[in-house]
Amino acid sequence: MNTIKTRGIVLKTQEYKENDKLLWIFTEEFGKVSVIAKGARKSKNRNFSNTLPFSFGEYVLYKGRTLYTLNEGRIIDSFQDILNDYDTLIYGSYFNELIDIAIEEGESHPIFIDLVKCFYLMRNKAIDLDLLARAFEVKVLKATGYGISLENCALCGNKINTTDYISFQFYGGICNQCEKQYGTKVSAATYNGLKFLSKVELEKVGRLNLDMNTKEQIGKILETFISLNYRKKPNSLSLLKKF
Repeated sequence: MNTIKTRGIVLKTQEYKENDKLLWIFTEEFGKVSVIAKGARKSKNRNFSNTLPFSFGEYVLYKGRTLYTLNEGRIIDSFQDILNDYDTLIYGSYFNELIDIAIEEGESHPIFIDLVKCFYLMRNKAIDLDLLARAFEVKVLKATGYGISLENCALCGNKINTTDYISFQFYGGICNQCEKQYGTKVSAATYNGLKFLSKVELEKVGRLNLDMNTKEQIGKILETFISLNYRKKPNSLSLLKKF
């Protein structure tokens, strides 16, 4: 069956030929796909609005030899209001960039629903965007096979309630009976914060209250896991550090 219908979010776009667009869409059922949208660079084209970055829609795609072609689309939510706020623009770009880097083409992932949730939650100004990003990173790592062991020692498997060390090589906390190497020391608050983020639904992230030092340590730990396990490091969040 060469024609498919699926929900998806436009991760990024690129100009293609004179009037066309090349899209990367993260779909609910078929993972990340590359799509040609013919004529979509023209503002009067019927597919102009549903091929903008961040657009969440229902897409009818024709599968060619190497690329899909967009036949039609229906916007569920354009999420273009994200562009009106610098912070939500940067975080939204980061969520899309992380998915683009972490997910291979054609791999379906349940993380799709979490990406959609992130965009809806960003509209709630009460949510801590930094903690939302950390929770999403934990979920992406787990969904792609790099989950962090926080309930059991990553070396011996014994149950642990807390630890002062996380190993990057063995993906998790190390108990006091095992050798602590290839990782970093962590505070109790950092470890407990990571445990909370690994279990919580994204919409409940606001229940976590952490001081700045703990948030920064969690961010550095997850940044290291991401840098070590994916083909490149996301750059979007670095823009926040410049202002």
